[in-house]
Amino acid sequence: MIMTSGKLLVGLSLAFSAVTAGTFNTAIEQRVQRTTISNQWRNNVEISSPLYPANYLSVPIDHFHNDSLYEPHTEEMFNLRYWFDATYYKPGGPVIVLQAGETDGSGRLPYLTKGVLHQLIVATNGIGVVLEHRYYGTSMPMPNFSTENLRFLTTDQAVADQVFFARNVKFPGLEHLNLNAPNVAYIGYGGSYAGGFVAILRKLYPDVFWGCISSSGVIEAVHDYWAYFEPIRVYADQKCVSNTQKLINVVDNIILGQNDHALTERLKNVFGLPNVTHDDDFAYAISKGIYSWQNRNWDPELNDFTFENYCNNITSSNTIYPETNELTDTVKELLKIGGYESEVDNLATPWLNWVGWLNQQLVSTCIGSQDYCFGTYNTTFYEQDDISQDWRAWPYQYCTQWGYLQTGSGVPKDQLPLLSRTSTLERESLICKLAFNITSPPNVAAINKYGGFGLSYSRLAMIDGEQDPWRPVTAHANPFNSSAVNRTSTISEPFILISGGVHHWDENGRLANETIDTAPDLLPPAPVRQAQAQEVTFVTSWMEEWQKKQPMEL
Repeated sequence: MIMTSGKLLVGLSLAFSAVTAGTFNTAIEQRVQRTTISNQWRNNVEISSPLYPANYLSVPIDHFHNDSLYEPHTEEMFNLRYWFDATYYKPGGPVIVLQAGETDGSGRLPYLTKGVLHQLIVATNGIGVVLEHRYYGTSMPMPNFSTENLRFLTTDQAVADQVFFARNVKFPGLEHLNLNAPNVAYIGYGGSYAGGFVAILRKLYPDVFWGCISSSGVIEAVHDYWAYFEPIRVYADQKCVSNTQKLINVVDNIILGQNDHALTERLKNVFGLPNVTHDDDFAYAISKGIYSWQNRNWDPELNDFTFENYCNNITSSNTIYPETNELTDTVKELLKIGGYESEVDNLATPWLNWVGWLNQQLVSTCIGSQDYCFGTYNTTFYEQDDISQDWRAWPYQYCTQWGYLQTGSGVPKDQLPLLSRTSTLERESLICKLAFNITSPPNVAAINKYGGFGLSYSRLAMIDGEQDPWRPVTAHANPFNSSAVNRTSTISEPFILISGGVHHWDENGRLANETIDTAPDLLPPAPVRQAQAQEVTFVTSWMEEWQKKQPMEL
């Protein structure tokens, strides 16, 4: 969702060098990727694509002049960027708007060509739109990212942008047609944060948006989102989960339990990270493997194999990196000190492979000081707020409203966490304090007032992934959160869980000549095909309902 959060951390040419900036900014990007779809496609899409040229609509910076939250108010306008495809449009067809969410909208352009958006516009003779979110990409209302200038970055303002778009857009080349709401059916689609966004949109503005599809939509905002790791704990390879829990527990027992600086330094040295000053930064850095679960995708071209590789390493009974053999005695001693003397023989090799894998994937890629690469206490970095500091947008949103700080400390005491307990709310809120001088918890009530787990409306579909780490804050949160009640799926209010799915797996797709239609290697896999087919079915039905409501032509 998000993609937010605990480590919802999100080259630039910074004052202290491009190399330094690049490594630190990568850590920030890792945060953002935990709440959004991975932008693997973006590298293959030119931002100024001749197939889908960028267009702009002038929209108000401030839609709510009676709300003191946005003081001082402004009458100024800004350019909201969008792209569209009217190839399949026929009179009576809908305008289907894919909300880009918390990223540069150009990364979503492939969905106009393949994926559920493309399938829907073909099936309904509609116009497909990718709409950028304010403060992302080039859709900048203000000249910089200062805290004061970020005051207009709220979900309510962005939702109002999309409503203004539906009421006022004039598509180039189609100006002779009235393609505004309510003359035309507008349907919204969004994934992750954008999924929660369109759910709110449908509830607040049902007279403008005829229907919406919320995919992996985060509809329940929470401050401490320790449950992010629960689907991983339940659905990942259980040996990998168990070994991760035990090894992280050893780290915590040494850092938090022993409280011995010299011993902690020995621990850091084993991982090749002796110069990471803060213990919590070190403990977070070595959690790279577990965090990659969200980046799994059914499409091999988009799939991130990091999690699979990580698990293969820490579950192997063979030493994969011979150079780590010299650490064997130290690792065994640390296992004993960390409370696992009885499992030294079982855990020593996984630990050595963990060290070797991290060195290959993480440590060796750091150019510059380790604090620059893996540290989160750099006040100089956080103070930057010029127009190039686009990393500030999403953290501002989760610091002020959405929360989703992913912690290890929040895991119940009778359960071993997958993330170190050194990741506390205080630590994960550090960016809020240092970047924005925000010291109070996010106002999650500003989001949950729209219904939270109970958010529903006619022609509002909830599509989620069974194994998504964001599932505990979606409509399908049960059994991870009993406050969410499972619903009966209907054409009016579809409620679909994609078996084996992770983060909005229904959104992306393949071209017709790229699909594989023979089992067992189906691409897309059967659960994704079924979900996308259901989306086509219920949106087609929604459009039939729309047509019946239109006045008959004389």
